[in-house]
Amino acid sequence: MKETEYAGVTKRQKETWATGDFNEIARQNVVMAEALCEAADPHPGQRVLDVACGSGTAALVAERRYCEVTGVDYVPGLIERAKTRARANGQAVDFHVGDAQEMPFPDDSFDVVLSVYGVQFAPDQEQAAREMLRVCRPGGKIGLAGPIPEGWSGDWFAAHAQYVPPPPGVQSPLRWGTNEGLDELLGAGTRSIESERRTALQYYRSIDHAVDVFSTYFGPTIRALETSDSDAKERLRNDLRDVFSRYNRATDGTAIIENQYLQTVATSAQRARK
Repeated sequence: MKETEYAGVTKRQKETWATGDFNEIARQNVVMAEALCEAADPHPGQRVLDVACGSGTAALVAERRYCEVTGVDYVPGLIERAKTRARANGQAVDFHVGDAQEMPFPDDSFDVVLSVYGVQFAPDQEQAAREMLRVCRPGGKIGLAGPIPEGWSGDWFAAHAQYVPPPPGVQSPLRWGTNEGLDELLGAGTRSIESERRTALQYYRSIDHAVDVFSTYFGPTIRALETSDSDAKERLRNDLRDVFSRYNRATDGTAIIENQYLQTVATSAQRARK
């Protein structure tokens, strides 16, 4: 795909993620951010970047370790929400509006680069991977938490794809959730890649409440509903109910959804001097 075509997909994605309020979805990602920070283990004073940070969840977790934290996301509204959260908590985080595919930071700027369900959605995956490797110092860590092709995530994306097919020529974000994909994207720039499947639980009042939360706040679901006629809207909502029900651990009428994801920590390789 040409650079101009990626730019068009990125523009449409940005508009989609600006729809709704992703902060309401990100509340379920806090446990992933905490586990990822524990695995990547940034120390106090180290420079940490949260890529495609959304409303700042991983950035705020890292700052609690007294790291020097920066967050970047291409949706201005989410950056404003991240700043609001940081101010409310009394946390000092440097948030920027910027694209994961072209980050506004010099080479070797960070000791640890994190992304929780973020960079995986960049349409030009190879470029996003190069950017993370570029801004991470040699010997630094790249920590990722993202969806896998199986389980809740795989079924969730498949349900949406029936109503809004992915752009032609753009690889699935689930590629980041496979060892093969990670090796293709990061292998040449790292000296080790260690991954493990983990489980995060998502909590809702009921299955219908879970569907309502995503229908109200999650940009891709909102767009899928907006572009569907009334019959397709109802089919999509029923498909989402089925996905949530399939992975619901609760037996008391509430919803406790089991979401398996991939946690990865890669160590950046030494680069040849220019």
